[in-house]
Amino acid sequence: MTADKACPVVLRARETLEILAFEHPLAGVQLVKGSVELGESTELAAVRELLEEAGIQSTVRRDLGQWYSSVTGHTWAFHECHVAQDLPDTWVHFAKDDGGHEFRFFWHPLISEPSSSWHQVFKDALRFLQMTLA
Repeated sequence: MTADKACPVVLRARETLEILAFEHPLAGVQLVKGSVELGESTELAAVRELLEEAGIQSTVRRDLGQWYSSVTGHTWAFHECHVAQDLPDTWVHFAKDDGGHEFRFFWHPLISEPSSSWHQVFKDALRFLQMTLA
């Protein structure tokens, strides 16, 4: 199964393990994710997507596996990414995707259930990561 989506996973340890998430102004709460371009590895796609959607430079730390979304019919490759700088608790990044949007980033405790504002496919992806990282 060849992954056609790449999802960079940025984690931080506070009182509990937290995962980077963001609120899309039109499509609810999500994880950073994007399409793997022709000839591109999922690792490179994850690093590129994190830069495009969050403005963050990173390197891939480890592969977290693949997951098939029955909702979208896509296979996602998850890669834990290392970020050299300390990231704030929240910030806004203007992403040029789809004509440009402001994405509001925050940290979601990995053990917490996603709220109803999370898009369903990202709730499912979060469940995969909760099981993988448990």
